[in-house]
Amino acid sequence: MTEKEILWYQRAQIHLSRPTVGRMWLVSLCAGLAIFQSSLSDSFASLLIALSTVMAVVLTEFLFYFRTEKAGMVRDGSSVASALVLVLLLPNNLHPIYAVMGGVFAMAVVKHSFGGLGSNWMNPAIGGWLFIRFSWSAIFNKALEMSPLATVSAGIRQGLLDPSGSPVEILNLTGTAYFSAPVSSSEQMIHSFLNSRIFSITGSALPEGYIEFFNASGMGIIADRGVFALLLGTIIITASQVSRSWVPGIYLVVYGLLIRLFGALPFGGTLGNGDIFFGFFSGGTLVAAFLLIADPATGPKSHWGAGLTAAGAGGFTFIIRYYGSEPYGAFFAIALINALVPLIRDIESRLFYEKRSNP
Repeated sequence: MTEKEILWYQRAQIHLSRPTVGRMWLVSLCAGLAIFQSSLSDSFASLLIALSTVMAVVLTEFLFYFRTEKAGMVRDGSSVASALVLVLLLPNNLHPIYAVMGGVFAMAVVKHSFGGLGSNWMNPAIGGWLFIRFSWSAIFNKALEMSPLATVSAGIRQGLLDPSGSPVEILNLTGTAYFSAPVSSSEQMIHSFLNSRIFSITGSALPEGYIEFFNASGMGIIADRGVFALLLGTIIITASQVSRSWVPGIYLVVYGLLIRLFGALPFGGTLGNGDIFFGFFSGGTLVAAFLLIADPATGPKSHWGAGLTAAGAGGFTFIIRYYGSEPYGAFFAIALINALVPLIRDIESRLFYEKRSNP
Protein backbone atom coordinates (compact mmCIF):
# COMPACT_ATOMS: atom_id res chain seq x y z
CA MET A 1 0.00 0.00 0.00
CA THR A 2 1.46 3.35 -1.02
CA GLU A 3 1.33 6.55 1.01
CA LYS A 4 -1.21 8.02 -1.40
CA GLU A 5 -3.59 5.17 -0.63
CA ILE A 6 -3.83 6.24 3.01
CA LEU A 7 -6.61 8.69 3.86
CA TRP A 8 -6.76 10.79 7.00
CA TYR A 9 -10.16 11.15 8.64
CA GLN A 10 -10.92 13.79 11.23
CA ARG A 11 -13.95 13.52 13.46
CA ALA A 12 -16.00 16.57 14.35
CA GLN A 13 -14.56 18.71 17.11
CA ILE A 14 -15.85 21.77 18.91
CA HIS A 15 -18.07 24.24 17.08
CA LEU A 16 -19.17 27.51 18.71
CA SER A 17 -21.52 29.99 17.12
CA ARG A 18 -19.57 33.05 18.30
CA PRO A 19 -16.01 34.03 17.41
CA THR A 20 -13.35 34.46 20.08
CA VAL A 21 -13.77 38.24 20.31
CA GLY A 22 -17.51 38.04 20.94
CA ARG A 23 -17.13 35.27 23.50
CA MET A 24 -14.41 37.05 25.45
CA TRP A 25 -16.28 40.33 25.72
CA LEU A 26 -19.46 38.56 26.83
CA VAL A 27 -17.47 36.75 29.52
CA SER A 28 -16.03 40.14 30.54
CA LEU A 29 -19.57 41.52 30.77
CA CYS A 30 -20.68 38.63 32.98
CA ALA A 31 -17.70 39.03 35.32
CA GLY A 32 -17.97 42.81 35.31
CA LEU A 33 -21.60 42.74 36.45
CA ALA A 34 -20.69 40.63 39.49
CA ILE A 35 -17.72 42.86 40.33
CA PHE A 36 -19.94 45.94 40.12
CA GLN A 37 -22.53 44.41 42.48
CA SER A 38 -19.78 43.57 44.96
CA SER A 39 -18.35 47.09 44.74
CA LEU A 40 -21.67 48.66 45.73
CA SER A 41 -21.33 47.35 49.30
CA ASP A 42 -17.57 47.71 49.86
CA SER A 43 -17.01 51.36 48.92
CA PHE A 44 -15.94 50.28 45.42
CA ALA A 45 -12.94 48.32 46.70
CA SER A 46 -13.84 45.46 44.34
CA LEU A 47 -13.92 47.86 41.42
CA LEU A 48 -10.50 49.23 42.32
CA ILE A 49 -9.07 45.70 42.35
CA ALA A 50 -10.66 45.04 38.96
CA LEU A 51 -9.38 48.23 37.31
CA SER A 52 -5.85 47.69 38.62
CA THR A 53 -5.77 44.08 37.48
CA VAL A 54 -7.18 44.80 34.02
CA MET A 55 -4.63 47.55 33.36
CA ALA A 56 -1.73 45.34 34.49
CA VAL A 57 -2.89 42.33 32.48
CA VAL A 58 -3.56 44.29 29.27
CA LEU A 59 -0.17 46.01 29.55
CA THR A 60 1.56 42.67 30.08
CA GLU A 61 -0.08 41.15 27.02
CA PHE A 62 0.69 44.25 24.95
CA LEU A 63 4.40 43.95 25.83
CA PHE A 64 4.38 40.33 24.65
CA TYR A 65 2.82 41.31 21.34
CA PHE A 66 4.79 44.56 20.91
CA ARG A 67 6.49 44.84 17.51
CA THR A 68 5.01 41.60 16.28
CA GLU A 69 2.35 40.83 13.72
CA LYS A 70 0.07 39.77 16.58
CA ALA A 71 -0.09 43.19 18.27
CA GLY A 72 -3.72 43.58 17.23
CA MET A 73 -4.69 40.50 19.23
CA VAL A 74 -4.76 42.61 22.39
CA ARG A 75 -8.15 43.79 21.19
CA ASP A 76 -9.64 40.28 21.22
CA GLY A 77 -10.67 40.76 24.85
CA SER A 78 -9.06 37.58 26.17
CA SER A 79 -6.72 39.47 28.52
CA VAL A 80 -9.58 41.55 29.92
CA ALA A 81 -11.72 38.46 30.41
CA SER A 82 -8.91 36.61 32.21
CA ALA A 83 -8.27 39.60 34.47
CA LEU A 84 -11.92 40.01 35.45
CA VAL A 85 -12.41 36.29 36.08
CA LEU A 86 -9.30 36.33 38.29
CA VAL A 87 -10.76 39.24 40.25
CA LEU A 88 -13.93 37.23 40.87
CA LEU A 89 -11.84 34.61 42.69
CA LEU A 90 -10.19 37.10 45.06
CA PRO A 91 -11.28 38.53 48.45
CA ASN A 92 -12.88 41.93 48.14
CA ASN A 93 -10.59 43.48 50.76
CA LEU A 94 -7.33 42.14 49.30
CA HIS A 95 -4.82 44.87 48.47
CA PRO A 96 -4.84 45.53 44.68
CA ILE A 97 -1.08 44.99 44.42
CA TYR A 98 -1.53 41.25 45.02
CA ALA A 99 -4.20 41.08 42.32
CA VAL A 100 -1.89 42.93 39.94
CA MET A 101 0.98 40.50 40.56
CA GLY A 102 -1.38 37.56 40.12
CA GLY A 103 -2.64 39.02 36.86
CA VAL A 104 0.88 39.54 35.52
CA PHE A 105 1.78 35.97 36.46
CA ALA A 106 -1.36 34.69 34.73
CA MET A 107 -0.48 36.44 31.47
CA ALA A 108 3.31 36.09 31.43
CA VAL A 109 3.69 32.56 32.79
CA VAL A 110 0.41 30.68 32.50
CA LYS A 111 -0.69 32.03 29.12
CA HIS A 112 2.20 33.33 27.02
CA SER A 113 4.98 31.03 28.15
CA PHE A 114 2.95 28.22 26.57
CA GLY A 115 2.29 30.09 23.33
CA GLY A 116 -0.72 32.30 24.02
CA LEU A 117 -4.46 31.84 23.72
CA GLY A 118 -5.40 28.22 23.04
CA SER A 119 -1.93 26.86 23.75
CA ASN A 120 -1.93 27.19 27.53
CA TRP A 121 -3.03 24.07 29.40
CA MET A 122 -4.29 25.93 32.49
CA ASN A 123 -6.88 28.68 32.69
CA PRO A 124 -4.89 31.92 33.32
CA ALA A 125 -7.31 33.07 36.02
CA ILE A 126 -6.85 29.82 37.96
CA GLY A 127 -3.08 30.08 37.56
CA GLY A 128 -3.08 33.64 38.88
CA TRP A 129 -5.31 32.64 41.78
CA LEU A 130 -3.02 29.78 42.78
CA PHE A 131 -0.02 32.11 42.57
CA ILE A 132 -1.62 34.61 44.98
CA ARG A 133 -3.07 31.95 47.25
CA PHE A 134 0.23 30.16 47.87
CA SER A 135 2.63 33.10 47.61
CA TRP A 136 0.78 35.15 50.23
CA SER A 137 -1.32 32.49 51.95
CA ALA A 138 -1.39 34.28 55.32
CA ILE A 139 -2.62 37.52 53.75
CA PHE A 140 -5.14 35.67 51.59
CA ASN A 141 -6.57 33.71 54.53
CA LYS A 142 -6.63 36.84 56.70
CA ALA A 143 -8.77 38.58 54.10
CA LEU A 144 -11.28 35.72 54.24
CA GLU A 145 -11.33 34.88 57.93
CA MET A 146 -14.73 36.55 58.50
CA SER A 147 -16.30 35.25 55.28
CA PRO A 148 -19.27 32.85 55.43
CA LEU A 149 -17.36 29.78 54.28
CA ALA A 150 -14.48 30.45 56.65
CA THR A 151 -17.03 30.91 59.43
CA VAL A 152 -18.64 27.58 58.57
CA SER A 153 -15.26 25.83 58.66
CA ALA A 154 -14.46 27.41 62.02
CA GLY A 155 -17.88 26.44 63.35
CA ILE A 156 -17.35 22.82 62.39
CA ARG A 157 -13.99 22.79 64.15
CA GLN A 158 -15.71 24.17 67.25
CA GLY A 159 -18.34 21.46 67.15
CA LEU A 160 -21.23 23.73 66.08
CA LEU A 161 -23.13 21.16 64.06
CA ASP A 162 -26.77 21.49 63.16
CA PRO A 163 -28.77 18.21 63.29
CA SER A 164 -30.41 19.02 59.96
CA GLY A 165 -27.02 19.35 58.31
CA SER A 166 -27.57 22.94 57.18
CA PRO A 167 -24.43 25.13 56.97
CA VAL A 168 -26.67 28.20 56.97
CA GLU A 169 -27.77 27.30 60.49
CA ILE A 170 -24.12 27.21 61.50
CA LEU A 171 -23.79 30.75 60.16
CA ASN A 172 -26.77 31.80 62.27
CA LEU A 173 -25.30 30.10 65.35
CA THR A 174 -21.98 31.88 64.89
CA GLY A 175 -23.71 35.23 64.42
CA THR A 176 -22.48 36.02 60.93
CA ALA A 177 -23.68 39.56 60.32
CA TYR A 178 -25.57 39.33 57.06
CA PHE A 179 -26.99 35.91 57.84
CA SER A 180 -28.47 36.81 61.21
CA ALA A 181 -29.82 40.29 60.42
CA PRO A 182 -33.54 40.78 59.61
CA VAL A 183 -34.42 40.58 55.94
CA SER A 184 -34.97 44.05 54.44
CA SER A 185 -37.76 45.03 52.02
CA SER A 186 -35.29 45.11 49.11
CA GLU A 187 -34.14 41.58 49.94
CA GLN A 188 -37.77 40.46 50.04
CA MET A 189 -38.26 41.96 46.56
CA ILE A 190 -35.23 40.07 45.25
CA HIS A 191 -36.51 36.88 46.89
CA SER A 192 -39.87 37.30 45.18
CA PHE A 193 -38.26 38.09 41.82
CA LEU A 194 -36.01 35.02 41.89
CA ASN A 195 -38.84 32.67 42.83
CA SER A 196 -41.31 34.04 40.29
CA ARG A 197 -38.93 34.56 37.36
CA ILE A 198 -36.11 32.05 37.72
CA PHE A 199 -36.70 29.21 40.18
CA SER A 200 -40.33 28.79 39.10
CA ILE A 201 -39.02 27.52 35.75
CA THR A 202 -37.69 24.43 37.50
CA GLY A 203 -40.70 24.10 39.79
CA SER A 204 -38.62 24.94 42.87
CA ALA A 205 -38.40 27.89 45.24
CA LEU A 206 -35.64 29.64 47.14
CA PRO A 207 -36.08 28.93 50.88
CA GLU A 208 -36.41 31.77 53.36
CA GLY A 209 -33.12 32.90 54.86
CA TYR A 210 -31.07 32.29 51.70
CA ILE A 211 -31.59 35.69 50.10
CA GLU A 212 -28.39 36.91 51.74
CA PHE A 213 -26.44 34.88 49.20
CA PHE A 214 -27.68 37.29 46.54
CA ASN A 215 -27.05 40.48 48.50
CA ALA A 216 -23.97 39.73 50.61
CA SER A 217 -22.24 42.70 52.20
CA GLY A 218 -19.58 41.11 54.41
CA MET A 219 -16.13 39.78 53.64
CA GLY A 220 -15.72 37.12 51.00
CA ILE A 221 -14.52 36.44 47.50
CA ILE A 222 -16.01 38.86 44.98
CA ALA A 223 -17.86 36.09 43.13
CA ASP A 224 -19.83 35.23 46.28
CA ARG A 225 -20.58 38.91 46.92
CA GLY A 226 -21.96 39.37 43.42
CA VAL A 227 -24.00 36.19 43.04
CA PHE A 228 -27.19 37.95 41.88
CA ALA A 229 -25.42 39.78 39.04
CA LEU A 230 -23.34 36.71 38.29
CA LEU A 231 -26.47 34.59 37.96
CA LEU A 232 -27.92 37.08 35.48
CA GLY A 233 -24.63 37.14 33.61
CA THR A 234 -24.51 33.38 33.29
CA ILE A 235 -28.01 33.43 31.83
CA ILE A 236 -26.80 35.96 29.23
CA ILE A 237 -23.72 33.98 28.20
CA THR A 238 -25.65 30.71 28.11
CA ALA A 239 -28.32 32.24 25.86
CA SER A 240 -25.56 33.74 23.68
CA GLN A 241 -23.92 30.32 23.24
CA VAL A 242 -20.56 31.57 24.44
CA SER A 243 -19.56 27.98 25.17
CA ARG A 244 -21.11 24.53 25.15
CA SER A 245 -24.03 25.18 27.49
CA TRP A 246 -24.38 21.55 28.52
CA VAL A 247 -20.91 21.50 30.09
CA PRO A 248 -21.90 23.65 33.11
CA GLY A 249 -25.05 21.55 33.33
CA ILE A 250 -23.07 18.32 33.76
CA TYR A 251 -20.82 19.95 36.34
CA LEU A 252 -23.76 21.25 38.39
CA VAL A 253 -25.76 18.01 38.13
CA VAL A 254 -22.87 15.87 39.38
CA TYR A 255 -21.92 18.36 42.08
CA GLY A 256 -25.54 18.90 43.15
CA LEU A 257 -26.28 15.18 43.28
CA LEU A 258 -23.27 14.53 45.51
CA ILE A 259 -24.26 17.42 47.77
CA ARG A 260 -27.81 16.13 48.05
CA LEU A 261 -26.71 12.62 48.91
CA PHE A 262 -23.68 13.24 51.11
CA GLY A 263 -23.41 17.00 51.67
CA ALA A 264 -25.16 17.04 55.04
CA LEU A 265 -22.87 14.48 56.66
CA PRO A 266 -19.92 16.85 57.38
CA PHE A 267 -22.36 19.23 59.08
CA GLY A 268 -23.91 16.64 61.36
CA GLY A 269 -26.85 15.83 59.08
CA THR A 270 -28.17 12.65 57.55
CA LEU A 271 -27.78 10.89 54.21
CA GLY A 272 -29.79 12.49 51.38
CA ASN A 273 -30.37 15.80 53.16
CA GLY A 274 -27.63 18.02 51.70
CA ASP A 275 -28.12 21.74 51.10
CA ILE A 276 -27.78 22.24 47.33
CA PHE A 277 -28.53 25.98 47.43
CA PHE A 278 -25.62 26.61 49.76
CA GLY A 279 -23.30 24.59 47.55
CA PHE A 280 -24.35 26.33 44.34
CA PHE A 281 -24.40 29.94 45.54
CA SER A 282 -21.21 29.99 47.59
CA GLY A 283 -17.59 29.05 47.09
CA GLY A 284 -17.46 30.46 43.56
CA THR A 285 -19.46 27.55 42.14
CA LEU A 286 -21.12 29.61 39.40
CA VAL A 287 -17.76 30.94 38.23
CA ALA A 288 -16.34 27.41 38.17
CA ALA A 289 -19.31 26.07 36.22
CA PHE A 290 -19.95 28.79 33.64
CA LEU A 291 -16.60 30.55 33.21
CA LEU A 292 -13.85 28.05 34.12
CA ILE A 293 -14.83 24.49 33.30
CA ALA A 294 -16.77 25.66 30.22
CA ASP A 295 -13.75 27.52 28.81
CA PRO A 296 -13.10 25.92 25.39
CA ALA A 297 -9.51 27.23 25.23
CA THR A 298 -8.32 25.12 28.18
CA GLY A 299 -10.70 22.19 27.84
CA PRO A 300 -10.96 19.06 25.71
CA LYS A 301 -12.11 19.36 22.10
CA SER A 302 -14.49 16.44 21.89
CA HIS A 303 -17.94 16.20 23.42
CA TRP A 304 -17.08 13.11 25.43
CA GLY A 305 -13.88 14.74 26.70
CA ALA A 306 -15.72 17.88 27.77
CA GLY A 307 -18.42 15.84 29.49
CA LEU A 308 -15.85 13.71 31.28
CA THR A 309 -13.91 16.70 32.60
CA ALA A 310 -17.10 18.48 33.68
CA ALA A 311 -18.27 15.44 35.62
CA GLY A 312 -14.81 14.95 37.12
CA ALA A 313 -14.63 18.60 38.15
CA GLY A 314 -18.00 18.30 39.88
CA GLY A 315 -16.84 15.25 41.80
CA PHE A 316 -13.50 16.77 42.77
CA THR A 317 -15.21 20.00 43.85
CA PHE A 318 -17.42 18.09 46.26
CA ILE A 319 -14.59 16.02 47.70
CA ILE A 320 -12.18 18.93 48.15
CA ARG A 321 -14.77 21.32 49.52
CA TYR A 322 -16.82 19.06 51.79
CA TYR A 323 -14.26 16.49 52.87
CA GLY A 324 -11.03 18.35 52.26
CA SER A 325 -11.99 21.32 54.44
CA GLU A 326 -11.21 23.74 51.59
CA PRO A 327 -13.99 26.37 51.33
CA TYR A 328 -13.08 27.28 47.75
CA GLY A 329 -12.49 23.73 46.57
CA ALA A 330 -14.07 24.47 43.17
CA PHE A 331 -10.96 26.36 42.08
CA PHE A 332 -8.60 23.59 43.13
CA ALA A 333 -10.83 21.10 41.31
CA ILE A 334 -10.62 23.14 38.10
CA ALA A 335 -6.83 23.36 38.46
CA LEU A 336 -6.65 19.57 38.87
CA ILE A 337 -8.84 19.00 35.83
CA ASN A 338 -6.76 21.47 33.78
CA ALA A 339 -3.69 19.43 34.66
CA LEU A 340 -5.36 16.33 33.19
CA VAL A 341 -6.52 18.03 29.98
CA PRO A 342 -3.22 17.50 28.06
CA LEU A 343 -3.57 13.76 28.68
CA ILE A 344 -7.18 13.83 27.52
CA ARG A 345 -6.23 15.80 24.42
CA ASP A 346 -3.56 13.24 23.60
CA ILE A 347 -6.18 10.50 23.79
CA GLU A 348 -8.49 12.64 21.63
CA SER A 349 -5.80 13.08 18.99
CA ARG A 350 -5.44 9.32 18.74
CA LEU A 351 -9.18 8.95 18.30
CA PHE A 352 -9.69 11.97 16.05
CA TYR A 353 -7.06 11.02 13.51
CA GLU A 354 -6.78 7.52 12.14
CA LYS A 355 -5.43 5.90 9.02
CA ARG A 356 -7.84 4.11 6.78
CA SER A 357 -7.14 2.25 3.59
CA ASN A 358 -8.53 3.70 0.39
CA PRO A 359 -11.15 1.26 -0.85
